[in-house]
Amino acid sequence: MPSVTTVPGRWPLIGHTVTLLRSPVEFLSSLPARGDVVRVFLGPLPVHLVTTPELALQLLTSDKFDKGIVFDKMRPLFGNGLATSNGAFNQRQRRMVLPAFTRARVATYAETVITSLATELRDSWHDGQRLEFDRVMQDFVMTVAGRTLFSAELGQEVLDEIKHSIPIMLKHVLVRAFSPGFVEKLPLKANREFDEAAARLRKIIPEVVVGARKEGGDHGDLLSALLAARDADTGEAMTDEQIHDEVVTILTTGAETTAVALAWFFHEVGTRPEVRQRFHAEVDAVLGDRPATFEDVAKLEYTGRIINEVLRRTPPIILMRRAREDVEIGGVLVRKGSEVAVSQHTLHRDPRWFPNPGQFDPDRWEPARAAAVPKGAFIPFGAGSRFCPGHFLAHTEIAIAAATIATRWDLVPVAGQRVYAQVKATMQPNRLPVTATSRRPQA
Repeated sequence: MPSVTTVPGRWPLIGHTVTLLRSPVEFLSSLPARGDVVRVFLGPLPVHLVTTPELALQLLTSDKFDKGIVFDKMRPLFGNGLATSNGAFNQRQRRMVLPAFTRARVATYAETVITSLATELRDSWHDGQRLEFDRVMQDFVMTVAGRTLFSAELGQEVLDEIKHSIPIMLKHVLVRAFSPGFVEKLPLKANREFDEAAARLRKIIPEVVVGARKEGGDHGDLLSALLAARDADTGEAMTDEQIHDEVVTILTTGAETTAVALAWFFHEVGTRPEVRQRFHAEVDAVLGDRPATFEDVAKLEYTGRIINEVLRRTPPIILMRRAREDVEIGGVLVRKGSEVAVSQHTLHRDPRWFPNPGQFDPDRWEPARAAAVPKGAFIPFGAGSRFCPGHFLAHTEIAIAAATIATRWDLVPVAGQRVYAQVKATMQPNRLPVTATSRRPQA
């Protein structure tokens, strides 16, 4: 079998970690030129990284791989939820969680939570107001997540804790995941903040779960759906601990990526006059000055293309897997227990599938052009049995929020501010200051 190329630039002990965290887009985009399978080092850990759509699908859909070491490091945050569990237990949990994300459920969440909160946010600004928009979107999405998960009667206290603790944990989780194991045991401020936030969530969320279980009934929220779920084979419900783990998983993996996507959406629109003009024209034609609803999402076609282009350019950084047995991938023998990865950035910026990959081009998602993109080349929500169950909810929330805001506001980036992506759990902007400029006369 062919040998595997180790990517140049490896440092003793820390491997490629510093380069990856400092210049992720450049580093990951350079890998396809070095081979279909390359070796990188996360700290001292060797990782085989695949760089083609075909191998990405093989890795993500094969039952010969479990979640990898990054997910092991995330267990203090996620517990044994869908993001970190493996095997039969993961499959069982996925079957039980999926009913919470059906089209009918998402329509209910949109009607009862997303549209109303987006409208409140839109109506709270005044002309000329400066907004730290990345923070505004994080607060908005966390509020949506909390209200979607918990009925208003049960959830205000936990919502406040979620908005406080989740950002703290997400700030530190990726560096923690990529660092040698001894680092997380050091008496560092980052470790203390992470552990204290995780402990607070482990205390408060089960209290809400117990209260909801006692009250019973379907409140139209995600927690009601999780409490009502039953295993098809045994008829068993999820335990309080299992529901806690799935709630934290939904909050972190779902809310964080949605907030980042919304922030980047308005940055990309605000810095590209042609895109902004077409986006506003579509919003005006479909909505006029009313808020967007679930039924409007399918009509907002150009908005959907902008969303896809944002997800192409700023996805989560890497997906890790571990070989359950000796397995061949891309002609390379990977031994049992070895770590294998795929980077969405590597695939999403490959010029073979996305010409001029550095260009922000929503029209690459026109149906004819999108159909030419090979399966596995665009995987912002993963693939196979690990495909994110909340993907439809995330797209719906982004579309409704973006369109509702745009019925009234043009968000203009503040001049002279350098905006760049920071590698945390996702590709967060360093800051996005904007000025809210009214598009319509206000009453």
